[in-house]
Amino acid sequence: MSAYRYKALNSAGKLVKGVLEGDSERQIRSQLRAKQLRPVEVVEANTRSGGGSKFSLQLFRPGLSASEVSLITRQLATLVASSLPLDECLQAAAEQTRKAKTKAILLQVRSKVAEGYTLADSMAQYPQAFGDMYRAMVHAGEQAGQLAPVLEQLADYTENSQHTAQKLKMAMIYPFVLVAVAIAVVTALMVFVVPELVGIFTHTKKALPPLTVALIATSDFLQAYGVVMFIAIVIGVVGFQQLIKEPKRRRHWHGLLLKVPGIRGVITSMDTARFSSTLSILMASGVPLLDALRIAGAVMGNLVLRDAAKHVAVRVQEGSSLNRALAQEAFFPPMMVHMVASGETSGDLETMLARSATNQERELEMTLGTVMGLFEPMMVVVMGGLVLTIVMAILMPIFDLNTMVR
Repeated sequence: MSAYRYKALNSAGKLVKGVLEGDSERQIRSQLRAKQLRPVEVVEANTRSGGGSKFSLQLFRPGLSASEVSLITRQLATLVASSLPLDECLQAAAEQTRKAKTKAILLQVRSKVAEGYTLADSMAQYPQAFGDMYRAMVHAGEQAGQLAPVLEQLADYTENSQHTAQKLKMAMIYPFVLVAVAIAVVTALMVFVVPELVGIFTHTKKALPPLTVALIATSDFLQAYGVVMFIAIVIGVVGFQQLIKEPKRRRHWHGLLLKVPGIRGVITSMDTARFSSTLSILMASGVPLLDALRIAGAVMGNLVLRDAAKHVAVRVQEGSSLNRALAQEAFFPPMMVHMVASGETSGDLETMLARSATNQERELEMTLGTVMGLFEPMMVVVMGGLVLTIVMAILMPIFDLNTMVR
């Protein structure tokens, strides 16, 4: 059986959409007619309506957000732990979701499972929804007969990852809003307020103070070319994003970011913490070390750090211990290397990796908190300085107004 998306008209002539499971398109149409619905369109859930090339079908494969994956994983973990058959677990999870896209994915996975495929192989048709690490853990759990505990670990991991990402996003909202408001206020002053105030000085024959002249020139420039400059900035940002999509250029850009002192520490902490956490949970699920290193390296966002993780995997494959392989790369923190060495010695590597990830995440939160704490007063000072400059540029000619008139 497969999942099908449908569009149909109800008895009131209103268009309704949904997802049904069946053996063929004809069977789906029969199900719709039995529900007093007139079919308009019925397509398989993993295809796009309106046709399209095979390339476009792969390009627009549906994915899931982090919150959706977290919720689905927790539901599956609970259902599998209750000893229900796997296909019934997937069916129940699909029925509990209200989003047609999510329901379609779960029903497609269920159809594959019902045909005899493993859960990991069934999820492989949606790599955008279920990544390499996710499928590797599910595969290890199925092989070991411990799918329910592995899904519980995955649920904890996805929820913690989502919580961490949400905290970082929330921490960045206020600075971006503050910068946007500051730019908008200064621009409005320069474009609308300054020309009205300094217009009284344009008819005098006396030389204006250099600060006032610069203010008038800046205001005239923004009035004449402000829109053009804004469009150019937007085009430049979009063009830059398209330019660094090419792997070689993207790697070069990531290397430049790692040379900036403040940014280097944040990127390194984020990616190495993600690496440690992923490696820990993979090894705890029974994934072989080399496979775990490959998958954990792939979840790192910076391509230079990802290459460093590949070098670590190569050295481990050649017989080196993990802590020595990590120590030969400059990006992995010394504390992480020491904790890995301690874990290898004590035979409790998974726990030490998890502790290393927790420590790095805590340090990252403290660093970001410090940066945000310094950024807010700094922006207030900068904003006050800009407003003071505008006010002084306007008041200086007014102080000399009597002289200018005489």
